[in-house]
Amino acid sequence: MTSQLIRVMALLSAFITNSFALPSVELVYHNYTALTSALEDLNSAYPAMTHLYSIGESGEGRFLWVLAIAGDEPNEHKRLRPEVKYVGNMHGNEVVGREVLLHFAEHLLFSYSSNDDVKKFLDNTRIHIMPSLNPDGFEKGIEGQCFSATGRYTKNNKDLNRNFPDYFQPDSEERETETLAVMDWLTKEKFVLSANFHGGTLVANYPHDSMDPVKLQEYESLNDRAPYSASPDDDILRFLALVYSHNHPIMRNYTENLCGSSYPGGRGGFLDGVTNGADWFIAKGTMQDYNYIQSECYEITLEIGCCMYPEEVNLGDYWDQNKVPLFEYIRQVHRGIKGIVTDATNDVPLSGASVKVNERWTDHTTTELGEYWYLLLPGEYNVKVSKDGYVPQTKNVTVQGNLYNAATLNFELSSGIKNLVPSISLPCFLFLSFRSIF
Repeated sequence: MTSQLIRVMALLSAFITNSFALPSVELVYHNYTALTSALEDLNSAYPAMTHLYSIGESGEGRFLWVLAIAGDEPNEHKRLRPEVKYVGNMHGNEVVGREVLLHFAEHLLFSYSSNDDVKKFLDNTRIHIMPSLNPDGFEKGIEGQCFSATGRYTKNNKDLNRNFPDYFQPDSEERETETLAVMDWLTKEKFVLSANFHGGTLVANYPHDSMDPVKLQEYESLNDRAPYSASPDDDILRFLALVYSHNHPIMRNYTENLCGSSYPGGRGGFLDGVTNGADWFIAKGTMQDYNYIQSECYEITLEIGCCMYPEEVNLGDYWDQNKVPLFEYIRQVHRGIKGIVTDATNDVPLSGASVKVNERWTDHTTTELGEYWYLLLPGEYNVKVSKDGYVPQTKNVTVQGNLYNAATLNFELSSGIKNLVPSISLPCFLFLSFRSIF
C-alpha cells in the first residue's frame, strides 16, 4: 500500500469519525446554559429516538426541559405503550439527580443498538427525563455545601415539594409556576410510573407522605409521631422502592445508608433502604402523593446521597451507584395488567372508565384511547370496569411475576344502564361499622 493511499485512508477515517462523533456528556455540573446545550446535542445526535420539549418556564424564565426517548416515534403517544418519567433537582441545592439523569439519557441512547435489554425497554416504552424542575435554585446553590439550604427554594422562596395540592389536607396556597407546569403536564400525558430525585440521605421513599388529619390525631394520642400512612397499593409501591434500593450498592444496607453518623442532622438507618413517607416524617403537598393520588401515576421519592451538593469530583461514583437501579426501577412498568376498554356495539374506545382491582378504593381511569395500566404483584385479582351509561363488567386475572408479561385484559362494555347508587332502606346503623384502610 502506497504512502499516499495510507494518507488518504487516514484522512477519510478522521472525516468519518468527526462527522459521526456522538456527543459525550461530561461528569461535571451543568448550569442552565450547559444543560440546555447537552440536551440539544443529544436531540441532534439521535433525532429518530428523542423529542426535546419544555413543559413551561421557571419563575425566572428558564425552560423546564424534558427529553423524551423511545425506540421510534418519540414525539407522540402510541396505543398501549406506557409513558414513564424521571424528574430531578426539584430542590435546587440537591443536584446529584440532575447530573445522573442527564447521563442516564445518554446511556439509553448510546446503548440502544448494542444492549438487548435497553433496546427492548425503549421499543416498548417512552421515557420522559426532566433533569431539573428548579433551574433557578440550582443557579444559586453552592458546590460542596452538604447541608446548606441555599438554592433549595424557588424565586418566591417556596418549597416545590410542599406546593402541590394535598388530598388529605386541602389548602388554598398559591401554586408556583413550576408546580402548575407539572400539574398541566400530568393532564396531557398519562404517566404510569415515575420517580423524583433528592439528596441529603439514602432511601427510597414511597406514598403516602401525608395523612388524614383524624387518623394523625389518633396516632399522636398514642405518642406515635411517625405513623405509617399506607396507600391502597402499598404492596406494589413498597416493592418498587425495594427494586431501587436493592439494586443500589449502598442504599440497601442498613449500616451503610446511615447518613447521620457523618453528616450533621442527617437521617438514616433505613431497613432495606426504604421507608413509607409518613413513617419517616409527615409532609403535606408533595409531588409523589399528587402523582399517585390525583394523577394515577405510581411515583416514589429517591434520596440518592447524604450530601446535597457534593464536590464535582464525586459525580462518577454517584453515576456508578445509580445507573443499574435507574434502569431496573423504570422497567417495572411492564408488570401487572393492561388493556383497552371499548363500547361493545361499535368498538369505540371508552375514555374515563373506572378500573378497580380487588375493591381498592383508588381506581384508574382509561385514556382517550381506552387504555389503562395497573401495576400489580404476582397473584389472583378481581378487576371491575365501569362507566356511567354502561353495564359494569368484572373479570378475574392471574398476574405473573416476570417483566414484559403484563396480562392483557380488555373489556367490551354494553350500554343500557347508569351506575347509580341503588336506593336502600336498611337501617343506617348497619353501615356505621367499617374499618378504614388507613
